Amino acid sequence: MTPEALFSASNTLALAGWLLLIFAPRWRWTDRLVLSGLLPLLLATTYVVLVAAHFRPGGGGFGSLAQVSRLFENPHMLLAGWVHYLAFDLFVGAWEVRDARRRAVRHPLLVPCLVLTFLLGPAGLLLYFVVRAAAGRPSDSAGT
Repeated sequence: MTPEALFSASNTLALAGWLLLIFAPRWRWTDRLVLSGLLPLLLATTYVVLVAAHFRPGGGGFGSLAQVSRLFENPHMLLAGWVHYLAFDLFVGAWEVRDARRRAVRHPLLVPCLVLTFLLGPAGLLLYFVVRAAAGRPSDSAGT
């Protein structure tokens, strides 16, 4: 599969997950595909395969901004970086939905957080914590 085709397929998969989280959060297929972690894990697998197949020593790295820039000159590694974002942001969005359920945060309040998490990752997570503090009830479970 070409990098462009894989880019398109990964985006479609992630978008499907986000649409389920936003418009059908309690549907059984949302639970099975997104809240279970299945779609984020498929994206994570794509990421691992891309990195394993295309990471080359000397072709960039993570020690400096210049090394990261050199790493992403390779279109396959650039795609891996993008899929990394798709996987983690979708995982965070699924966590937000599960956490909001536990804390009784109403879904209409969660939707802007999900949209922002989809578009700008950490900004959506930050908004979710603000909404959760203002509108949710404390959770009984540790670590959330």
